[in-house]
Amino acid sequence: MTAPKRLPPWHEHFRLPSGRELLIRPIRPEDAGPIQGAFSLLGPDEIRQRFLYAIKELTPEMAQRLAQPDPQTEFALVGAEPLPPGEALVGAVARASISPRTRDAEFAILVSHFIAGQGLGRHLMRKLVKWARSKKLDRLYGDVLDSNLPMLQLAQSLGFKRVRELDTPGLVRVVLDLNEGA
Repeated sequence: MTAPKRLPPWHEHFRLPSGRELLIRPIRPEDAGPIQGAFSLLGPDEIRQRFLYAIKELTPEMAQRLAQPDPQTEFALVGAEPLPPGEALVGAVARASISPRTRDAEFAILVSHFIAGQGLGRHLMRKLVKWARSKKLDRLYGDVLDSNLPMLQLAQSLGFKRVRELDTPGLVRVVLDLNEGA
């Protein structure tokens, strides 16, 4: 009997309650094409909740930038079909980026409505928290539309606190103190 094949760091299989199997893994440059192609499948609310404003398309340049995070200051995971990068449909992207000259990182998560509500966003957020702690950061934060109740509830359930740092109506910042309970 052989031992199960070990996955590389930050890779794992994730089964949704619907039975669909995803591979959680770091984003790869080859994912830019599938991410750009899948952008048209997103609804206007999904786009507004992730980008905080309406955009009509994800340009090739934007997709390439998203798919090539700076390993020193950025971290991005995808929830994708268990196929090779470039071939796999990407259903979710989670990203954290260290703010310049701080020990804080900003997060963003987008889970397609096709697989939303099945625990993937929570799982990805926990991975971002784990990464931020591994970088010995102080805070992980994100700006969320106050109408995005699922994201606000998820953040609160994971210990994020609402902070009124923004002067933008309709937007709330959620912050996790990474030194609490560590």
